[in-house]
Amino acid sequence: MAAQAQAETRLLQIKMDNGSESRGRRTPCLSRMVQLAGRITTPMQLLYYPPSHRKYDPIERCWGILDLHWHGTKLVDVETMVAWAKSMTWKGIHPIVTQSRQVYHKGVSLSKRAMQAIEARLERDAELPYWDTLIRPALTS
Repeated sequence: MAAQAQAETRLLQIKMDNGSESRGRRTPCLSRMVQLAGRITTPMQLLYYPPSHRKYDPIERCWGILDLHWHGTKLVDVETMVAWAKSMTWKGIHPIVTQSRQVYHKGVSLSKRAMQAIEARLERDAELPYWDTLIRPALTS
């Protein structure tokens, strides 16, 4: 059943926040996305919300709702923050909130050779190269 559903998927479209850690020229993020496209063997289209367009970005809207929800609360520790995030609702739904303990190191960059291999898998839109990127999975032999 899963193989059939995967075979029917023609394109995975991901609308991405254009934050500093995920924008279309960040090498660690693109590297992880290329790896994901390879694992799921499905083309992925990354569509980035442009800066200063918070009203269209559901991630930013959710943060705004969370900010209003815990406004004035003393977020003294992680447990308090997670509990408040779990208790909010957005469009009538409570979010699934978990604390990630994975450490993402700052200042990580790829060598020119590694970045060339990633760029070879990317097709950037001619008119919107920073906002629309297609990742094709590697061809298997």
